[in-house]
Order: sequence, then C-alpha cells, then structure tokens
Amino acid sequence: MRVLGIDPGLTRCGVGVVEGVAGRPLTMIGVGVVRTSSDADLGDRLVAVERGIEQWLDEHSPGYVAVERVFAQHNVRTVMGTAQASAVAMLCAARRGIPVALHTPSEVKAAVTGSGRADKAQVGAMVTRLLRLDAPPKPADAADALALAICHIWRAPAQNRLQQAVAAHRTSGASRTPGAPGTSRTLKGRTA
Repeated sequence: MRVLGIDPGLTRCGVGVVEGVAGRPLTMIGVGVVRTSSDADLGDRLVAVERGIEQWLDEHSPGYVAVERVFAQHNVRTVMGTAQASAVAMLCAARRGIPVALHTPSEVKAAVTGSGRADKAQVGAMVTRLLRLDAPPKPADAADALALAICHIWRAPAQNRLQQAVAAHRTSGASRTPGAPGTSRTLKGRTA
C-alpha cells in the first residue's frame, strides 16, 4: 500500500509518501513541504498548493491519500486556511479517483506514538524510528505528513473491515422488511 499523507496548510503543506502494510516495516518514499507566500493572493496560494500536490501525485502515484481532519481552533483564520488547503488536497485526489481518508490529529498521534496527546517532538521521533531515518524530517509539517501516511497504513485494514460489515448489514437489513416472509419480530421476549 502506498499512501500520500498531507498535513494541510496554506503557508506550509506537509507531504509525505510511505509504502508498506500493517505489521511489516514501512518505507519512506518521499517527504517535503509545498510552500506559499503569506503575501500572495489567497487564490494564487490555493493554486500553488494544488500544483504542488498534483506534482506529488504525478511523481509517486499513491493508492490512497490521507489528510489531517480539520479541527476547531481558537484562531479562525488558521482554521480557514487549513480547511481550504485540505479541500484542495481532497479535490486533487478525487479528481484522479484516489480514495481519501481523514484522520484527526489525536488519532494520528495515538497510532504513531501510543498517546493521542503526544507533542510534535514525540511524533517526529517516532516517525524517524518507524521509518528508520537518520533524523526527524524538518519542518514538523513534513513529519506530520509521514505520520498521517503511517496511521492510514496501520488503520486502513480495520477501517475497511468495519466499512464492509456496515455495508453488509445495510444490504441485509434492506432486503428484510418487518413482517415480510422469512423475517421474525420479537414481542416481549416471544418471537412472532
């Protein structure tokens, strides 16, 4: 499984590609940051983020894209920029038919470090260890993108099984309507 992790941001959008399967050693394929100038027009910045992500998609051909889920912060301006960059990332993947998964920061931290409250240094240290790197990727946005990819590789098999179970349940529930032949209802402990 090859996953492009994206830590969305307008000034620095972390990107990292990891390949592997759960339970086996993982390999970093590439890591970097798509940068835009805070002085540039918002539209131009979004186009720059799109071009950068498209370049990563072209170069690495991931099978999945994992994006950090935007969460509420006190700084509305920061949330808006993160949400806009996140939407661009999802659009780029969807345009190519690449499945997108959203993971919360605490979910990623818990997957990589064992604690949903880990700080950036702990995440960077574990990414370095898990990918057998010489040093933590810089800046932290790049390490976070790799952590997103790792999280998705490790959690995707369980998430896929859950999605399949929910889909099977919906399919079997839709084919059995209450009172139809072949179904039963329970009334006060008795089967009707």
